[in-house]
Amino acid sequence: MKKKYLIYILFLFFAKSSFAQLQLSVYSEVSIITAGPGTELYEAFGHSALRIKDPVLQLDLIYNYGMFDFNAPNFYSNFTKGKLIYKLGRYRFDYFLRGYNTDKRWIKEQVLNLTRDEKQAFFTYLEKNAAPQNASYFYDPYFNNCATKLRDITQEVLGDKISWNDEDIEANLSFRQLMNREIPWNTWGSFGINLALGSKLDQKADFKEFMYLPDYVYLIFKNSTVKLNNENTSLVKKENTILQYDELEQSTSLLSPFLIFSLLSLLGLFITFKDYKNRVRTKVLDFILLFVTGIIGVLIVFLWFFTDHSTTPNNFNVLWAFAPNLILGFLLLKQRNSAWFHKYFIVLVGFLILIPMIWISGIQLFPTSIIPLLILFFVRYLYLVTYFKPKS
Repeated sequence: MKKKYLIYILFLFFAKSSFAQLQLSVYSEVSIITAGPGTELYEAFGHSALRIKDPVLQLDLIYNYGMFDFNAPNFYSNFTKGKLIYKLGRYRFDYFLRGYNTDKRWIKEQVLNLTRDEKQAFFTYLEKNAAPQNASYFYDPYFNNCATKLRDITQEVLGDKISWNDEDIEANLSFRQLMNREIPWNTWGSFGINLALGSKLDQKADFKEFMYLPDYVYLIFKNSTVKLNNENTSLVKKENTILQYDELEQSTSLLSPFLIFSLLSLLGLFITFKDYKNRVRTKVLDFILLFVTGIIGVLIVFLWFFTDHSTTPNNFNVLWAFAPNLILGFLLLKQRNSAWFHKYFIVLVGFLILIPMIWISGIQLFPTSIIPLLILFFVRYLYLVTYFKPKS
């Protein structure tokens, strides 16, 4: 949801009185709403929400678990620490529709096959959640988001009446593999996310866990069944295309990560070749490589040990972004040589050798765009192993 709509929606959220005492008519509908992706990184996965419509009561409400406020106290520090608070917003469906129509993002509706009592149970549940004291929740992009909420609410309301179906769902995919299908690999957004998140994201996801993505909420709801009047029938009664637009794609830059890293790698390899021929060491190159990898390593360590993000621990990117490099970079500017430099770079070469083993085994996938830099690191560190080798 774009910021320009947020203030107005939040006003509606707090201003509306509760409808919890209303009894829905037989003509009411409960729908899963799925929206297509937008052009911004946080819109890349699309969106899911619940709609309650009752023409008799003249109700047409959207229940949107994807609300957040950039201006909330400590928003950015809480985001960094993994304590991002989202809210359930309840407001008129036409306001929801207006924003997506402006952004030219498609919207599909799946009307659920429910009894009147089940519709009322959905409505009561959502109204209770929409109350100000209940609306906030701790957001997790993979385990507790706007899409997983729809799965969990449906399971809670329908209980053992629902049978989730994994038909047409490709098996043995990890959370990261699913995510990478939604974001073009050669973008800074993809690089940043894959850099920051650890090996938990490489665990194989159960097909119901696929529903952290709106596309899979749509597909699995479509294939699932519900017991209605003692007979199993399709969970989705009918589908409607409310807004029809072409799929939007993430914007890519000519200065893509792979291009930038390739150019930097070629430059570094050229300097290393010249150093090898002249038996010298370009201190500036070594300082830049060690300083940058050290800074990134410190960030990874911070996310790993000092935040509540569920997917940042056990991040093997520390094998190339090694935090102590930050200190060594300054030492190499000042000291001509030291006996332990040789051993240090042997360790760094060993770390780099481990990366393809971890990558191929599937323990953790690394950002694809980093490959040119890994080649540079390996060649440069090998040269520094020989350069700092103690003279016999």
